[in-house]
Amino acid sequence: MTKLRISLINIHGLLKGSGLEIGRDADNGGQTKYVYELAEFLSQHKDVEQVHIFTRLIDDPNLSPEYAVPIEVINEKLDIRRIPFLGKKYKPKEQLWEGLDTFVSGIVQHVKLHDIFPNWIHSHYGDAGYAASELSTILNIPFAHTGHSLGFYKKKKLLESGLNEEEIEKKFKFRQRIAAEERTLALSEFIVTSTEQEIETYRPYKNFELAKYHVISPGIDTTKFVPYYHQEQDADKQMEEEQRKYWVAETISKFLINPHKPFILALSRPDRHKNLHTLIEVYGKDKELQSIANLVIFAGIRKDISKMPESEKDVLTDLLLLMDKYDLYGKMAIPKKHDVENEVSIIYRYAAEKRGVFVNLALHENFGLTVIESASSGLPVVVTKNGGPSEIIPTCQNGELVDPKDENQIKKALRNILTDDNQWRYYSNNGAINIQKHYSWLSHVNQYVAYVNENLSLSSGSGIKNLHYPNINLDRLKRKVEHLFVSDIDGTLIAPDLDNPGLKELKEHLINRHEKMSFALASGRNLALVKKVIEEEQFPLPDFIICAVGTEIYYTNGKDYILDKGWATFLAGRWKREDIVTRLKGIPWIRLQEEEAQNPYKISYYYEKEKYNHEQLISALGTGWYKVNIIPSHDEFLDFIPKRASKGNAIKFLCRKWAIPLSSVIAAGDSGNDIDMFRGSVKGIIVGNRSAELAGYETTKNIYVAKSAASSGILEGLKHYKIIK
Repeated sequence: MTKLRISLINIHGLLKGSGLEIGRDADNGGQTKYVYELAEFLSQHKDVEQVHIFTRLIDDPNLSPEYAVPIEVINEKLDIRRIPFLGKKYKPKEQLWEGLDTFVSGIVQHVKLHDIFPNWIHSHYGDAGYAASELSTILNIPFAHTGHSLGFYKKKKLLESGLNEEEIEKKFKFRQRIAAEERTLALSEFIVTSTEQEIETYRPYKNFELAKYHVISPGIDTTKFVPYYHQEQDADKQMEEEQRKYWVAETISKFLINPHKPFILALSRPDRHKNLHTLIEVYGKDKELQSIANLVIFAGIRKDISKMPESEKDVLTDLLLLMDKYDLYGKMAIPKKHDVENEVSIIYRYAAEKRGVFVNLALHENFGLTVIESASSGLPVVVTKNGGPSEIIPTCQNGELVDPKDENQIKKALRNILTDDNQWRYYSNNGAINIQKHYSWLSHVNQYVAYVNENLSLSSGSGIKNLHYPNINLDRLKRKVEHLFVSDIDGTLIAPDLDNPGLKELKEHLINRHEKMSFALASGRNLALVKKVIEEEQFPLPDFIICAVGTEIYYTNGKDYILDKGWATFLAGRWKREDIVTRLKGIPWIRLQEEEAQNPYKISYYYEKEKYNHEQLISALGTGWYKVNIIPSHDEFLDFIPKRASKGNAIKFLCRKWAIPLSSVIAAGDSGNDIDMFRGSVKGIIVGNRSAELAGYETTKNIYVAKSAASSGILEGLKHYKIIK
């Protein structure tokens, strides 16, 4: 078995080997910790040769200089590789979308330069999903994805809070984010989720059915999160631990009149969704609870609240105002900072020693990492029933689930644990034992590597190093290409029902085009039908032809049409043509089209429109259906093609292969299946006779909506982009 070289992509967080700055801001929470620990434990797995974390290079005087080191070695099998884009200063994730194509190009160059081609990629969050989709297309390397949070829900939540769509789009770039998440669902080999419930959070996405999902619970470092009664054997480590515990105790006790009482502990980012204010309300209204226990809240890291981002400033201000409202001075601690890397485990153990309880009242928690960390330390929990904890608590029996909005239920659960010593011990012992059993990183990476190996055994994944370069004399491609013009044919280049407006003038421009301009046709037609149009309309020969719904690429050299075998290799991964044909034989309302309509990566049928049943097709294809794109068209034709095949992916493949910058591509189309070509920095032209699904498009920086139809609209667009005068 080939050992794995895995590239993890985590773009927007602060990652370094000397300690993570968890809680510094909204972009440095659980995801950053998860990715770093996943990388560490993967690098210890026997089947893994090397792990690379790819992230953004940041050279900002306000931050550690470590973030500006291009390659940071963590151990002999793990390093962090930082790719510069969009300047040097640290930026929030919402501001990084426009630079992702530069990031992708930087990774490709870096991988080639250092000869570290991975055989597996794993992306984290929507921005990395976009990057991994691009890299998978360019390098022919399969990838998995972990969402961490989804744009659909964040947008929905913000709209419900009263903000208008234009306002949130400007700040959060939801259009790009959700489009990237849709594409990631379509192109990834599988999606990693923490719980079965989390799979359902993807259901609102159009491509939900195209993805495969694997539930792999996040792990914790069970050597770090140990029960409160664990004794460190190494004398030096024991001394270090005692020192840390002393400083944690000092940090908390300086707020409290009676620091020896048990305490109710909460630890999260200052995020409204984390619902910390409800915990203070419950505690503040109950004098008996105040007499039993202190309240300790670690809400991120802060220096000066007035200089913090607006959302965090609002949450922290509210917490302090509630503390004042209920006069909780001396009973409530809200420390300004803690050492995330070294002190969190100590905080949990210290709380457990005090016979306390950990509380997480998030309105919804995808998984609940803090729930298993605290439980592993022997600290009982009171936790939201919404999301992942509803699967953790029944498995581990380490605490109580509550409705995060029901103050009485929360109060009752807290009193039950804090006042009943037998109950406290039961939850404490169960947590310490069962978390080690079910939620260790060792268990996580073993499952993960098994899924990766299973996937690779079914995939071709040949990689860019093995791309076939056709042995042909393409003079135009030997020169530096300044512009690549790609056009759809039917409805775009030609529109016979409209008498082909502008076609004669466009042909003249293409015949007399500058030697640094290349020309390509991209069509759903097969090669024979594309050639027929070229001959009938007396078109100049294109340099490239993308045809058969994006499943074939051809080159022309004056007389011959040469198939690109590299593209064929790329599409071959997990494509089982004969198996698909066999499985579809039992469907009575479809029949195979003629032989000339078929090719190795396209199976074409006629179908009866009244009887069309998408679920029946999926059922017939079985477990491999998610690797197939099912494309009905014109209420008559039905194509089955590899998921990787599309006109847009073919353009990107050509550009990487022949070193043509995507920003040099101008693509023209008229219908919904052309949208795929207008991605990244490609300049799009939508002709005036566009179909209904493009009716809502307006001219932007990278898309020009023409007033004129067909070739006339293309000429209009080429003039707009100053390609012709």
